[in-house]
Amino acid sequence: MILMSRTLSTVLVVDAVVSGAAGVALVAGSFFLAGFLGLPPALMLWAGIALAPWTAVLLLISRQSRISKAAVWAVIGVNLAWVAGSLFVAFGLAFAPTLFGKVFIVAQAATVALFAELQALGLKRSAAAA
Repeated sequence: MILMSRTLSTVLVVDAVVSGAAGVALVAGSFFLAGFLGLPPALMLWAGIALAPWTAVLLLISRQSRISKAAVWAVIGVNLAWVAGSLFVAFGLAFAPTLFGKVFIVAQAATVALFAELQALGLKRSAAAA
């Protein structure tokens, strides 16, 4: 267990807020945005629903004063898996997103990748303070 740095705690909270907002937007807009993004409404709906427990987990661990490195690496791993899945949706053969859909997917994947990078930086700062 290491002391949670302010950097790591802040990044986890911001990740949670952005994930929660994205989840609400995906659930609320899944049918409206389907044609515009070229994505199945069910995919967006379930992606949005999946973000609810993720948001809760991020908020829960962000409140801890001490955290295990493994927990932070798990968060980073989930974020990187989301990035990989997003890129599969954008460029794989299973879906046919519109150009705007691809731009949207890549933009959110880049945001999640940035969170993973910042979480790694926060972990480094937390470990250095220990």
